[in-house]
Amino acid sequence: MKREKLLFGTAGIPLRASKRNSVSGIKRIRELGLGCMELEFVQGVRMQAPGAKKVFEAAKKEEIALSVHAPYYINLNSSEPEKKKASLERIYQAAKIGKLCGAESIVFHAAFYQKSSKEETYIKISKCLQELGEKLRNDGISVLLRPETMGKNSQFGTLEELLSLSYEIEGVRPCLDFSHLHAREGKVNSYPEFVGIFERVEEVLGKEGLYDMHMHVSGIDYGKKGEKKHLCLEESDFNYPDLLKAFKDFKVKGLLICESPNLEEDALLLKNFYANL
Repeated sequence: MKREKLLFGTAGIPLRASKRNSVSGIKRIRELGLGCMELEFVQGVRMQAPGAKKVFEAAKKEEIALSVHAPYYINLNSSEPEKKKASLERIYQAAKIGKLCGAESIVFHAAFYQKSSKEETYIKISKCLQELGEKLRNDGISVLLRPETMGKNSQFGTLEELLSLSYEIEGVRPCLDFSHLHAREGKVNSYPEFVGIFERVEEVLGKEGLYDMHMHVSGIDYGKKGEKKHLCLEESDFNYPDLLKAFKDFKVKGLLICESPNLEEDALLLKNFYANL
């Protein structure tokens, strides 16, 4: 879905919401002046249809855009058929309930390379996502599947891998986690590098790719093997001012989800910095 502007929000319920549920989280997002929230189904899809209806109604009333992060326990490159099947089912359930909530994008960590080559892993994931996308369409569940750029070299999820999947498969678009891209090799942390990413997105997906982005940002701690943990932005070396400037220069639109430990504080920091550019 092409959006009119870039929306800022949190990965899950804001820390200072009145209650620890999604409806209260949506209301708090609106009170803060933010525009979106990612529903975190990371420990499993526990929400049922009645709860999803309440979330949908709250998001519609407050005019808050929603996305979903599917469970962490996913590996589409598993050598065990049952684990691969279970992974696909977890994404499917996240999409099914997410759609009832009004979410348009389903974010997930696709796979580990394990003993497979990068090429073999790509082929397996491509096949899985084609099959899953067809099932979702047949069942009337119209969402975008968004594999995420990942922060460790052992994980499937480079920029090029995700852009290739998005170009080749209907209903697939990338979730660009800029902190992961930075942590993966300790690079991607300057204005020219951020510009290079947006130029590449536009080259592969066109202007529409820039106008319907789903992105994650936080501070991040990393080492030789990549990501260690998320940090608050001001406690990290992540160059968010240059990233936000690149957003502005490329007229990037969509959802920017903050995953910092202080959630709404850094989401507001990003929103206000961007507004003052």
